[in-house]
Amino acid sequence: MGLKGFAEGGVASIVAGCSTHPLDLIKVRMQLQGEAAAIQPLSFQSAALHMPPRMGPISVGLSIIRHDGAAGLFSGVSATVLRQTLYSTTRMGLYEILKNKWTDPDTNSLPLGRKIAAGLIAGGVGAAVGNPADVAMVRMQADGRLPLPQRRNYKSVVDAISQMSKKEGIGSLWRGSSLTVNRAMVVTASQLASYDQFKEMILEQNLMRDGLGTHVTASFAAGFVAAVASNPVDVVKTRVMNMKVEAAPYSGALDCAVKMIKAEGPLALYKGFIPTISRQGPFTVVLFVTLEQVRKLFKDM
Repeated sequence: MGLKGFAEGGVASIVAGCSTHPLDLIKVRMQLQGEAAAIQPLSFQSAALHMPPRMGPISVGLSIIRHDGAAGLFSGVSATVLRQTLYSTTRMGLYEILKNKWTDPDTNSLPLGRKIAAGLIAGGVGAAVGNPADVAMVRMQADGRLPLPQRRNYKSVVDAISQMSKKEGIGSLWRGSSLTVNRAMVVTASQLASYDQFKEMILEQNLMRDGLGTHVTASFAAGFVAAVASNPVDVVKTRVMNMKVEAAPYSGALDCAVKMIKAEGPLALYKGFIPTISRQGPFTVVLFVTLEQVRKLFKDM
């Protein structure tokens, strides 16, 4: 496996990331809705009374197209490419290495617990490597919701990383890294481990043959599990990464979560869940279907 596993995972992740980028953009915009109320020193009741109406995913998407054109749905896509190149290539390749290392040679099987452990380790390492691109991606996706004078106007992911380093210090590139690592561990463990588990179950029960139908079914199931498990961490991560260094509204992840729940209620942790599941489903399907095809292509290399 070795480097081939990293290459296979990288290609599949970039294809999946770019094809579902508009859904990820809508998810980020929805997760930031109501943030102003969360950071105001108001009581829960007062904040709730002044809360602006929340837009649904279709309304958010149409608003982006209306203000920025269809191309606006791909704001920050260069950061997505870099993020998938760094983060997903690492997590996918490392997961395969650990999975192969821990598989019982006699039974050729790997218990679910070990799959989850492999996913936790691979996700954490991948997130640490890809955090700068993740911060840049969130900021570039969030920029369009702000009035023109308040926008950061990054030209590309390279420009975003360069400006952050100069204005906010190198440390800003790892802002929210603990959240990124935690989310990546949850996503990778739930997504990759559950895909393998669902696929094995389908084949062992002879429900389907090892083909496209099996891959799509296992992928959708894995995407749902990953979305439910990761959404709360993802909402907090988005807000912490997007905050400006001047008069930062949150002192950290816990402070962000507490303020958000007080001002917007506990269901705020599942803001953007519809676009999250709408993205995780297609993303996971494209990811694993592409991965299976790339593996066939690389099989004899």
